Amino acid sequence: MPYIAIKGYPKDEETKRRVAEQIREIFVKEWGCPQKAVSISIEEFPPEEWDQKIYKGEIPTCEANMYILDGEFRK
Repeated sequence: MPYIAIKGYPKDEETKRRVAEQIREIFVKEWGCPQKAVSISIEEFPPEEWDQKIYKGEIPTCEANMYILDGEFRK
């Protein structure tokens, strides 16, 4: 705990590693969990698939749990 799943456009490995490290550190600090308890996955989708698979396909099924949508806080 916690498990963080990230979905986004393809990025180079160094960028993905830096982002994952920063997110891990935020959870360690703010969530109060040990570093070894954090799991992060990154799944990439090309821009031409994003709207259909994620924005229209997956996000609507998760809206009740969204804290930020389109850059704006919802809760």
